[in-house]
Amino acid sequence: MPDRIKTLLFLAAFLAGCTHTGEEATRLTGGGDPDQGAYLIRKYGCAACHTIPGIEGAKGMVGPPLNGIASRTYLGGELPNNPANMIRWIENPQSIERGTAMPNLGVSSTEARHIAAYLYTLR
Repeated sequence: MPDRIKTLLFLAAFLAGCTHTGEEATRLTGGGDPDQGAYLIRKYGCAACHTIPGIEGAKGMVGPPLNGIASRTYLGGELPNNPANMIRWIENPQSIERGTAMPNLGVSSTEARHIAAYLYTLR
């Protein structure tokens, strides 16, 4: 089966759920911890640019609001929304969309996995 069809099938199954619990988000992201992700979102100052449900003071207006990010079809307007792509985007957005307003913050792969796990609880 071609990779594109696999991705579409995964995405359809992924989007069919109504919510993702922390446990589901951990499974989807290959071991990411949503609680650790919330901590890292605060540590890296994501709230300066984004509105993020569940993160105190996250009312930024530079980047898009992240409410419902787990249900969106695309990340950054062009990248299919799946856990691997979200982790890549968080870790190095400039490698995906050169010139994007989202800076490379030095987030490690492990940290990006945790942040993605938190974001995948936002349906």
